[in-house]
Amino acid sequence: MRWPWIFVALAVFAVPAGAQSLEERMKSAAGAYERKDFATAIAMWRPLAEAGNAEAQTLLGAMYWSGEGVPRDHKEAAKWYLRAAEKGYARAQNDIGFMYGFGEGNPPIDNVQAYKWLSLAVRNYTTRNQDRIDQAVKDLAALRARMTPAQLADAERQIRDFRPAP
Repeated sequence: MRWPWIFVALAVFAVPAGAQSLEERMKSAAGAYERKDFATAIAMWRPLAEAGNAEAQTLLGAMYWSGEGVPRDHKEAAKWYLRAAEKGYARAQNDIGFMYGFGEGNPPIDNVQAYKWLSLAVRNYTTRNQDRIDQAVKDLAALRARMTPAQLADAERQIRDFRPAP
C-alpha cells in the first residue's frame, strides 16, 4: 500500500524547484520584452513557440515583423504567424491576414488569404480586443472592394471549411 505513495512523492519532487508554469514563463518573457530585454524574451518564447504554443508563436512573429532582438524578417514573421493562425489564435490570424492583404512582399499579396484570415480573426477575437476587431473590419472592407465575386466566394468557402489545427 505504501508503494503508490512513494511513486507519487518521487514524481512530485522530481520536478525542479525552479520550474515555472507556462503562464509564469509567458509573463516573465513579456516582462523582459517590456524592459526591452529582447534577447531574454526570445530565449523564453522561442522554445514555447517551437513546442507549438500559439501565443508564443505570435509574439515571436511580431518580433521578426518589427526587428526587435532579431533581424527584421517578414518571411520568418509570416511563418510564425501562420503556425499560430492555423491553431485558431485570433491575433495571429489578424497579423497574417494583414500581411497577405497589406504587407511588404513576404508573403506576397493574396486577397483571398487576407480576407479569410481577417474574417477568422474577427470571429475569434474576444470583446476585450474591440480595437483590433474594429481595425480588422475596416481592413476587410478595403479587401472586399478590390476582390472579385469569385475571390469572395473562395474566401467564404475557406472560412466555412476552416478547422483549427491541434
